[in-house]
Amino acid sequence: MLQPKRTKFRKAFRGKRRGAAVTGSTVSFGEYGLKAMAADWLTARQIESARIAITRKLNRGGKVFIRAFPDKPVSKKPAEVRMGGGKAANEYWAAVVRPGKILFEVSGVPKAEAEAALRLASYKLPIPTKIVYRDRIGTLMGG
Repeated sequence: MLQPKRTKFRKAFRGKRRGAAVTGSTVSFGEYGLKAMAADWLTARQIESARIAITRKLNRGGKVFIRAFPDKPVSKKPAEVRMGGGKAANEYWAAVVRPGKILFEVSGVPKAEAEAALRLASYKLPIPTKIVYRDRIGTLMGG
């Protein structure tokens, strides 16, 4: 599963979930993408589950790009533990996702196949998503 090799701080604040994705909101690497339509945290397990669904549907053909990386440590206290006693140990890693962020990209496969694979991946995620396509205008101009 995905997680950072090292971080500057062991534990992180929870942060805010408001606002739209500023970077990573266009299909850059592949031809088809899966775009998040709501803000949430995606766990490393959810990302890995969606990635496996895509690669299995494509019969290991084409190329899959993962654009969400779980770099936020999320801590959780055990059940029935009293208040206080400091911040709990890290439970899992999460990626902070805002509306408009491209989560996965696929290239090198037919449109119908790519859409079917991305739809399967969307079922594994806790947020509403949308399948988007690469903007062809920039590629024609050499950008």
